[in-house]
Amino acid sequence: MQIGCKILSLHPLNLYRTVEVYSEKQQITKVLSAFKDQNLTVGLVPTMGALHKGHLALVEKALQDNDKAVVSIFVNPTQFDNKDDLQKYPRTLERDVQLLEGVSKDNIIVYAPSVDDVYEGKLEAEHFDYDGLEHEMEGRFRDGHFNGVGTIVKRLFEIVKPNSAYFGEKDFQQLQIVKKLVEKHNIPVNIVGCDIYREDSGLAMSSRNTRLKSEYLEAAPFIYKTLTTAKDYFGTKSAEEVTQWVENEFRSQKLLELEYFIIADVLTLKTVTEKENNKQYRAFIAVYADDIRLIDNIALN
Repeated sequence: MQIGCKILSLHPLNLYRTVEVYSEKQQITKVLSAFKDQNLTVGLVPTMGALHKGHLALVEKALQDNDKAVVSIFVNPTQFDNKDDLQKYPRTLERDVQLLEGVSKDNIIVYAPSVDDVYEGKLEAEHFDYDGLEHEMEGRFRDGHFNGVGTIVKRLFEIVKPNSAYFGEKDFQQLQIVKKLVEKHNIPVNIVGCDIYREDSGLAMSSRNTRLKSEYLEAAPFIYKTLTTAKDYFGTKSAEEVTQWVENEFRSQKLLELEYFIIADVLTLKTVTEKENNKQYRAFIAVYADDIRLIDNIALN
């Protein structure tokens, strides 16, 4: 007997839907326990909602690898250092569920909890030691961000107990930090990184893209164009020369403000001072388009 295909009446969110939506961990853990009893594997895709094709690609991968996919939709307050950004973050649950139904009506369930359901009345982040990964790049500019990320990811792993969890490489630093979290806390879950999903223009897909005004949306593909050229230059120029070139390119951009461009070691995320033949490198960038912050990255070798 397939569990999770019928419409439940446990919560009003489930009315008239085929993809089941649970807002309470007690509900979803009961369903997931039934999956485990049937030896079904579960893939988790953690999201903050406002789903796009990049998220759906993660869900499709989760379903390729597992019997069932759980998609969490939760705008996590403890990972926002900017309260205004938290308030403005798009929340589109109805549309998100419709998009997921286009992927599978039978094998996806959604966990869309309240803040109280996740944090149980104690809205604060745990403190994590990621062996220094948290102090690089995003960690320099977003105080406490990765404590918030670790708190919600660890909590989701405890609730869902997935066999595997899927993260996009657009947030590559986050991906590395989640791997470190799993390693240091001995969490039995396989972490799968998936390629960045891009618009036809090259712009990395992001929920924040929906907030871009037309002129900024038109300007934003310059970010990826610059990254691809930087990759070409990295073959013949030093990391410092490439960085200086990128910074100069953005000085001529009226609508885009460069926050940082960094070339880093893939494993340590530390900024490169001198290239070594036996190491892998990646270029990371953060740019403001009006008041919207966009990040991207690219493998260099």
